Amino acid sequence: MHNKTIAQLANELSTNRISSVELTQLFLDRINRLDNTLNSFITITTEKALQEAAKADSLRAAGNTNPLLGIPLAQKDIFCTQGIKTSCGSRMLDNFIAPYDATSVIQLQQAGTVLLGKTNMDEFAMGSSNENSYYGPVKNPWDTRCVPGGSSGGSAAAVAARLTPAATATDTGGSIRQPAALCGITGLKPTYGRISRYGMIAFASSLDQAGTMTKTAEDAAILLNAMAGFDERDSTSVNTPVPDYTASLNDSLQGLRIGMPKEFFGEGLNSDIAEAIQAAMKEYENLGAKLIDIELPNTGLSIPAYYVIAPAECSSNLARYDGVRYGYRCKNPVNLEDLYKRSRSEGFGKEVKRRIMIGTYVLSAGFYDAYYLKAQKIRHLISQDFAEAFKKVDIIIGPTTPSPAFAIGEKSNDPVSMYLSDIYTIAVNLAGLPGVSIPVGFTKNLPIGMQLIGPLFSEARLLNAAHRYQKITDWHAKTPEEFN
Repeated sequence: MHNKTIAQLANELSTNRISSVELTQLFLDRINRLDNTLNSFITITTEKALQEAAKADSLRAAGNTNPLLGIPLAQKDIFCTQGIKTSCGSRMLDNFIAPYDATSVIQLQQAGTVLLGKTNMDEFAMGSSNENSYYGPVKNPWDTRCVPGGSSGGSAAAVAARLTPAATATDTGGSIRQPAALCGITGLKPTYGRISRYGMIAFASSLDQAGTMTKTAEDAAILLNAMAGFDERDSTSVNTPVPDYTASLNDSLQGLRIGMPKEFFGEGLNSDIAEAIQAAMKEYENLGAKLIDIELPNTGLSIPAYYVIAPAECSSNLARYDGVRYGYRCKNPVNLEDLYKRSRSEGFGKEVKRRIMIGTYVLSAGFYDAYYLKAQKIRHLISQDFAEAFKKVDIIIGPTTPSPAFAIGEKSNDPVSMYLSDIYTIAVNLAGLPGVSIPVGFTKNLPIGMQLIGPLFSEARLLNAAHRYQKITDWHAKTPEEFN
């Protein structure tokens, strides 16, 4: 039962072959038995989960047919959940009990989902390996010596190990797609503004976007139906109609124009990953799609631009954590300045402090024009590159990551090498575009991910292309042997 998709589990529930209480208990038992190996959860909400499951069973008995009713899932610990610890993977918020629910949490509750718990993550979503959590690193279920990717590594590992049918996640520079690729699952980052950011703890406000971790594109579509929509409490939410993302999943791909950027297939790309992407391209051609070579000339500038813009916004957003209002406070401060300094230096981890310092520097009076303003201009050029490309193609496809999962500790002392693991994903965030990563193969028993990118609000098209590929392949159905 734990290997079934959301769509399959919904059918099991609707035909009374299993109850939500039984299903929820099954996943809680797997978490308690197996997560000591992975460290993918920070909080497990056993009592709440069973109460919600019993309520879901009652609603189904009364005739409610919502496809998500009674489906267990996990929330990344960056989403505020009323009455439950919301730590953001940081000592700074280790004692923070959220007084309200994030909008996306409310939407999933209204759809009838059951909360299993909160997943581990890089502190304040800053990282590409999930080694930066106050609660310790998350391990990749395919090889526990390796990282699961980050910052949503807890969500990715939990879905890959079948500890939950699905999980929420966030993506600032690739933090949904990159861990999805390294863990062999489907990770969807929607268009910026498609899902409300209200109640999602901010890292870089112009880049952060909520999304999903699932086994399949079909499951991602089911979740997106519940989560997408305008929210007046979020100033960055976009008021545009929400389609039924499941309605077009089986549409033909005949004539679909797929762009292949030459910049995505150059030096630095693992040869096994390149071969897997080429094989996937042949499958798309068999489905009727047309491959077109394109260029994204400013892609190489995405990482330096991102690592100016994101730290700048992080330094501003994290200024509120000062030991005064909520969160971690140092012991026995001698004065207000000591309170600020020690609370922040003790409450934040190394990577967060690094980014705060960089951000404060690039926003300072003498360097704003030289760094921050220039990075924003580059961001505009990157967006223009995509706009020009989408005049010629319908979607863009390439690798999600340049290499498979790397060993825990391998890049801990080399932040630049760590940042380069997001080389194919960051430009999508800078342009605010939707992207999805799907599994397309393996190299040395580690999963390979392929990224599909579309124009603004083209999630339905991306999910259609991903779903049609998954109907003729079984990479998405593979499970790590230890967690089968």
